[in-house]
Amino acid sequence: MIWSFGSSIPLLLAALVVWLGAAWLSWQNWRRRGGRVMAWLEGLRMIVVTALAFTLLRPEIVRQIQRTDTPVIAILSDASGSMQTRDLPQGTNTWSRSQWLTHALGSQFWKPLERTARVHLQEFSNPPPTNSVAEEGTDISQALELALQQHKNLKAVLLLSDGDSNLGKPPLGAATRLRDAGVPVFTVAVGRDSYLPDLILETGSTPAYGLVGEQIALPFKVTSHLAREVKTVLTVSDGTEETRKEITVPAGGGLQDAIVWAPTRVGEYTLTLRLPVEADEALPENNERTARIAVRSETLKVLVVESLPRWEYRYLRNALERDPGVEAHTVLYHPGMSAGGGRNYLPAFPGTKEALARYDVVFIGDVGVGDGELKSADAELLKGLVEQQGSGLVFLPGARGRQLSLLRTPLRDIYPVQLDEARSEGVGLQNESLLLLSSSGKNHWLTRFDAAEDRNESIWKNLPGFYWSAAVEKSRPGSEVLAVHSSLRNTWGRVPLLVTRNAGSGKVLFMGTDSAWRWRRGVEDKYHYRFWSQIVRWMAHQRHLAEKQGVRLTFSPEAPQAGETIFLQATVFDAAGYPIEHGPVNGRMTSPSGRVERVDFAPVEGGWGVFKARLTANEAGEFKIQVNAPQHNRDLETSIHVSRPTREKLGQPAQSRVLREIASVTQGATGGITDLNRLVSEISLLPEPKPLELRVRLWASPWWGGAILLLLTVYWVARKLAGMV
Repeated sequence: MIWSFGSSIPLLLAALVVWLGAAWLSWQNWRRRGGRVMAWLEGLRMIVVTALAFTLLRPEIVRQIQRTDTPVIAILSDASGSMQTRDLPQGTNTWSRSQWLTHALGSQFWKPLERTARVHLQEFSNPPPTNSVAEEGTDISQALELALQQHKNLKAVLLLSDGDSNLGKPPLGAATRLRDAGVPVFTVAVGRDSYLPDLILETGSTPAYGLVGEQIALPFKVTSHLAREVKTVLTVSDGTEETRKEITVPAGGGLQDAIVWAPTRVGEYTLTLRLPVEADEALPENNERTARIAVRSETLKVLVVESLPRWEYRYLRNALERDPGVEAHTVLYHPGMSAGGGRNYLPAFPGTKEALARYDVVFIGDVGVGDGELKSADAELLKGLVEQQGSGLVFLPGARGRQLSLLRTPLRDIYPVQLDEARSEGVGLQNESLLLLSSSGKNHWLTRFDAAEDRNESIWKNLPGFYWSAAVEKSRPGSEVLAVHSSLRNTWGRVPLLVTRNAGSGKVLFMGTDSAWRWRRGVEDKYHYRFWSQIVRWMAHQRHLAEKQGVRLTFSPEAPQAGETIFLQATVFDAAGYPIEHGPVNGRMTSPSGRVERVDFAPVEGGWGVFKARLTANEAGEFKIQVNAPQHNRDLETSIHVSRPTREKLGQPAQSRVLREIASVTQGATGGITDLNRLVSEISLLPEPKPLELRVRLWASPWWGGAILLLLTVYWVARKLAGMV
């Protein structure tokens, strides 16, 4: 045991001056007062001063422990998914990184190291089982930490990896601790530093369900590492039928798009998206992806509210009436007359929560509040229907300008655009104008008439135009503009005419022209019916994620990944169809591993029978969700598929920079697969590990500080007892 001091010469001199000054002062006090008590007090003060001066020198007690165990050299080999990348030439073949690693370990290259040390082989980042709670990924930091913890006499670490550390803490933290322990890390970068010629296909967030006959958009992304432009065909197959889409991927670039798939039957589907392998492509494994989706048969309920039976209304109603997946009801207000009647006409607006809550989408035409039309209470109900029931609301203004009165109701909060209230009659033009797709509109599902983006844009440019539009100033913050006026501009740019907006758990759409019916010219119902059909299904989608008589469950995100928080919303109605206002509404979640967890649903104010909860999906697989309202005999059971995040990607270059930094921090060395024998030789020449040093920092010890504080207390109390100030 030896003493170590961390003070500088000036600090040492300062401590000496303080101690000598205190000693001189104590001597003077004792000479002036004298006596045994004063001698004890001044001696105690000098002990305290000595301890404080000693602390300023930052003393440490150092104990050296000689190592008696055989030194250990840990060889860590990466067994993660990215090691399946085939990018290592081997004669006339190309090996995967894991193949090279298996061959290297089979050759027992570490044999020269066993002369002076014990070699410990350890794999890390194995892919977890399918139903495991563990995440799939590479955690180099954890591998290094475990090597340091498991071996008391660790001499060196040899790390064989592609360096793709995508899970856990940054590895430099573990490298710093190895450096402090005097353990160098030698790294071998397994894999190329650059991309191979390759096309990489990735899928986006696939909807949890779709409807029979619906056009379902499946998002995808293609990344090219080829030096040429690629014109190819993406296919999606459901096992029996195949849908194709021609795509063009720029050289060294990427393409994000969606392929439209139309299911023809009900059932659970596993869809396969596939790209043909190019002749100069090195990795065919990442040209195929799968996606899961459930297909159902649902009848969507739509309400159309209009005043005068203008052409837009007539053709819209016809489109909805002829849609086999839609049940449409209409409220038609004739100014100065009673509401219109006939098949599927309602005598009045459904002005109660239980009557309105059944509708998935509501169209509001050239209708306002007052004058024998809607009431303020109806506007409040419509807002609650969208925000709490997840329904869709479509605004279709007309030349009467009646929708301006809606802006004086709660609907103003969810209106997608700001109208020019000075021009209630709208804007009429002599020449025909068109709807021009915005950058968002070009890729939006609502405006998709053709799977190819260029052809779709051409269709919109050739659609019959309009002569009238609503007087719109600008879109409101939080809205998404899909199409603008081809002729009109103002201070904020082109006038937005097709605008969407999220409101609570529902959606709102504003259509600023009344001439979509003219799209039928020369093609009949081809585009007109499809446009309104897509709007109805897009807006109603969220409401039908899971439902049973009297109870409906929605969840977000629709395609969650492990580790994400899932937000649940249950809507419960009693036997009479009224939304319940009070619980309890109970929930239970069963994870893929069989763990059962309680889910607490809390009521949402508003009286719409809405109860919300949240849960965290800590593993991948099928989660069983049960919702139960025992007092109203309502229950529902559904499943949510949670996918595992794709951290391990094929075709990525080796992260040599990460491995170089680890080696540099620990004062080791790095190299490629051809440098393995050289690195083994360098490890064999390392000196024996130095003795372990155990340091007790006395100056930072709470016990030392407590002892000084105790001495000060005793000194102070003794002065008081002696009658000193």
